[in-house]
Amino acid sequence: MKLKETLNLGKTAFPMRAGLPNKEPIWQKEWDEAKLYQKRQELNEGKPHFTLHDGPPYANGNIHVGHAMNKISKDIIVRSKSMSGFYAPYIPGWDTHGLPIEQVLAKKGVKRKELDLVEYLGMCRDYALSQVDKQREDFKRLGISGDWDNPYVTLTPDYEAAQIRVFGQMAKKGYIYRGAKPVYWSWSSESALAEAEIEYHDLVSTSLYYANRVKDGKGLLDRDTYIVVWTTTPFTVTASRGLTVGADFDYVVVKPENDERKFVIAADLLNSLAERFDWENPQVLATYRGAEFNHIVTEHPWDEEVDELVILGEHVTLDSGTGIVHTAPGFGEDDYNVGVANGLEVAVTVNERGIMMDNAGSDFAGQFYDKVTPTVIEKLGSLLLAEDEISHSYPFDWRTKKPIIWRAVPQWFASVSKFRQEILDEVEKVKFHSEWGKVRLYNMIRDRGDWVISRQRAWGVPLPIFYAEDGTPIMTEETIEHVAQLFEEHGSIVWWQREAKDLLPAGFSHPASPNGEFVKETDIMDVWFDSGSSWNGVVRNRPELTYPADLYLEGSDQYRGWFNSSLITSVASNGIAPYKQILSQGFALDGKGEKMSKSLGNTILPSDVEKQFGAEILRLWVTSVDSSNDVRISMDILSQVSETYRKIRNTLRFLLANTSDFDPREDAVAYDELRSVDKYMTIRFNQLVATIRKAYENFEFLTIYKAIVNFVTVDLSAFYLDFAKDVVYIEGAKSLERRQMQTVFYDILVKITKLLTPILPHTAEEIWSYLEHEAEDYVQLAELPEAQTFPNQEEILDTWSAFMDFRTQAQKALEEARTEKVIGKSLEAHLTVYPNEVVKTLLEAVNSNVAQLLIVSQLTISEEAAPADALAFEDVAFQVEHASGQVCERCRRLDETVGSNPNPHLATVCDHCAAILEENFAEAVAEGFEEK
Repeated sequence: MKLKETLNLGKTAFPMRAGLPNKEPIWQKEWDEAKLYQKRQELNEGKPHFTLHDGPPYANGNIHVGHAMNKISKDIIVRSKSMSGFYAPYIPGWDTHGLPIEQVLAKKGVKRKELDLVEYLGMCRDYALSQVDKQREDFKRLGISGDWDNPYVTLTPDYEAAQIRVFGQMAKKGYIYRGAKPVYWSWSSESALAEAEIEYHDLVSTSLYYANRVKDGKGLLDRDTYIVVWTTTPFTVTASRGLTVGADFDYVVVKPENDERKFVIAADLLNSLAERFDWENPQVLATYRGAEFNHIVTEHPWDEEVDELVILGEHVTLDSGTGIVHTAPGFGEDDYNVGVANGLEVAVTVNERGIMMDNAGSDFAGQFYDKVTPTVIEKLGSLLLAEDEISHSYPFDWRTKKPIIWRAVPQWFASVSKFRQEILDEVEKVKFHSEWGKVRLYNMIRDRGDWVISRQRAWGVPLPIFYAEDGTPIMTEETIEHVAQLFEEHGSIVWWQREAKDLLPAGFSHPASPNGEFVKETDIMDVWFDSGSSWNGVVRNRPELTYPADLYLEGSDQYRGWFNSSLITSVASNGIAPYKQILSQGFALDGKGEKMSKSLGNTILPSDVEKQFGAEILRLWVTSVDSSNDVRISMDILSQVSETYRKIRNTLRFLLANTSDFDPREDAVAYDELRSVDKYMTIRFNQLVATIRKAYENFEFLTIYKAIVNFVTVDLSAFYLDFAKDVVYIEGAKSLERRQMQTVFYDILVKITKLLTPILPHTAEEIWSYLEHEAEDYVQLAELPEAQTFPNQEEILDTWSAFMDFRTQAQKALEEARTEKVIGKSLEAHLTVYPNEVVKTLLEAVNSNVAQLLIVSQLTISEEAAPADALAFEDVAFQVEHASGQVCERCRRLDETVGSNPNPHLATVCDHCAAILEENFAEAVAEGFEEK
């Protein structure tokens, strides 16, 4: 036997290199075959419910890193709840209707308007389901646990029927109505848009200052007076039907020396406008309050058949323009509201594709709306006073990235105004994990207009509305429920397969249809109504889930999207919010903090991370960032996270290796019989357990990450495991000291593996496969540990906290001695401590081998005064000398007893090692040890 073989060097087959990219798919296949998700649910039946309702990603293309962050976050929460005494099933879902799928098919050469509609919708459906399958595999590769065989998909018959019933509830309460007021209109999508489908970008527009001649001044203004207006949308002058002034503003009639005409502008803007229009010495002829101008009549700049009425409006400001707003009720919400109130015509001169129509006039008809500015300028002629190019924030279609227009067309609306206060009251009851999120959602609901729910597209859920012969809309409880039942049986495709009369209940009649003829609506519902109905289609429809859901977790953009539409539909239908808590996340940016885009080449795909590092590293990264804000990710950042993972893995590998001969049923030492340092580490670990349990409860992943990394690097690696080798390697295999430490090792190993399972399930299961004494076949079927408290806990913590300060001071003394070449490594040191009474009492209280804790060969606690060359601190001083004696070939300490043993076979070891060898290796001692 070699002397080295008498050491208890840790042994384990657990590999240092994880090999995650290759091993993760194998483990995932095993978990799937073992039906771990189903077994976890069976274990938790009868426990309190926790429902995290999955917001549906859109079924189009492979997932991106934002999807990964979202789904991993949900998985961590669901796994931690499942291991914490909750029945927490996870039903993943997909949003499958809408324009993007139509656009994909168009790019593939599919011409919607040349195909039979039912055939076209079948193509949309097939494409959507193919994307669901693709994304499902992407998500499963991340190690996400859920009911993947039974997800919810917004195109399934049961879901569509549930959505129709939500519509029916809102219609029953009078919240659904038809109107022709201006809506966000995307000419690029040929459809109305909701606020959630709008994003803002800077746009350069031509602004025009022009004048309307007074036709009937009501005794105040002469015929040679012109009222000056300003517009940033020249095409809307074709539909201008009024001029709006502020009732309480002062307006002046001015006569410039260099113009024969008189002009009306806001008094406060006279100086700036006179300079802008090159007016020379404008003379103020009269001043009026805006209210006095009410119902003065002006001429349209070029259309002799159109009069423009001066009206009063609260939306007029003096921030820009002239203080007078040209009013086109067909092209703006404020214009519409004030125009309708004053009986103005709601003229719309642009069609669904952005092309000017015949009613715009022959000079404009057929032109694209954004190209008519030169024609407008030409038509204005001498009425044009100035033009500018201005850059301003403007709404764009978030899918096509093209600017929109406001356009009045008949649309179906869901009223928000009728029950706005109910919604706001429910917002107050929801727990937000970011206070700003509550403010954001509250303000959005407070300020939003009614919701345009109709879309002029094909791929979606039809609005279950019929029209009588005189155009009267029909949406009764009876008709809507009948449609819901048809959808439940056949899917919404039946709407397009049958005539209106075949979609109505048998024998249905209506007084407005004496001939029994009916027409069905051809618009579909806004996709936000689809996903916003998921609380009914999923949470209330699945017996394993509870309504309202405990948690919705999505990106911060969903305050205007899914959080918003879900809230409105749920409160409208049932008077309650669909969620008890909202947790939102920021966006994933590149390493420089820039938005990811294919054009910049800075995107990171989860699949790329999985190939290089493994999904486990992506999961650990999710916990390493503050995802309540925008987060950065790059391969360099992931490489750093991978180093952290390696540190965690190798620390746990050390614990595995050094408990390979430990059976907790026979070898564990009771807490009361542990050394003080072992008790301290047990208490510190249980503090970690408490921190992590609370952080899981509050969804604070970064707290977990920091706590685990700190415990592994500081408490374990830099302290406990640092001196542990002098115990677990050196002492007898079954010695009390070694078993005491192994007891702590094993307890930490088992419990930290469980704590890491929600975050690193692959690694946790790999470790678990080496823990043969644990009852569960898989750690995913175990429970998270509970934090324990112990007798005299605070006293022990105080003692060891003080000792750690003392240790830091001692290490400074050792480092100084190393710098001065007094010693090399710390085991070459003889450390003399000159303590005051407080430190002396402390060293007695730790009741441990202090030399071992400090990893020095010799330690002296001196009663004498410290010499002048000692390194002094406030309450202690240190002197470092090179230790005397020879190096023990077994424990590597310098010891004066080496060479003094009468047994020649023990001549190269210290007395302490000799005693261990004589007790445990008597035969080898008798025969002698082989040469190194």
